[in-house]
Amino acid sequence: MSVLSRLGLPIFRAGGPPELADQDWRLAVDGLVAAPRSLSLAEIATLPQSEVSARLTSVSGFSVRALWQGVLWRDFLAAIQPQAQATHATFTSQGAVYQTTLALNDLDHPRVMLVTAVEGEPLEREYGGPLRMLIPHRWGYKSAKWLAGVSLGRGMRGGYWEDRGYTREGLIEPGYTLDVNTRTRRQIKGGEVTEF
Repeated sequence: MSVLSRLGLPIFRAGGPPELADQDWRLAVDGLVAAPRSLSLAEIATLPQSEVSARLTSVSGFSVRALWQGVLWRDFLAAIQPQAQATHATFTSQGAVYQTTLALNDLDHPRVMLVTAVEGEPLEREYGGPLRMLIPHRWGYKSAKWLAGVSLGRGMRGGYWEDRGYTREGLIEPGYTLDVNTRTRRQIKGGEVTEF
């Protein structure tokens, strides 16, 4: 049981967790990259591995800090070799029900990560395992769960929640959030939550 389960982090299932064994999981990389490819979880594990302390903050009113393990986006991007004209990345979940896009400039952040584990435990399916995005300076709906595809392109696309009225940029706005770690309601100034 991961720290997310122990803390009782709320579970959202847009699209639902896929019934796919880890050994069959593939991450498709395509679009404006040096060469399209399909990576297994084992191949992702051969990329440089890192750990970050960061908050995942939900537009629905909660935030959780954890130590996340996986591949930093910067390292992943270097491995897939984007073409010069690429400006955006679209993330798609298994089953292609869930999709979200961000500008590459917005993803150039030291704690953006392809997550495979949290606090040393494998990332559970309920929370996006075995592979999800962590984009701590954007609302949680930008951190796609059950990651199955990364496509580089030249423009912003719609997305699962964006097509239902959420902003395409996903900027965290000032207000209040429930800090799941301490069970206290805390004020946030907007942007990445680093104050607690």
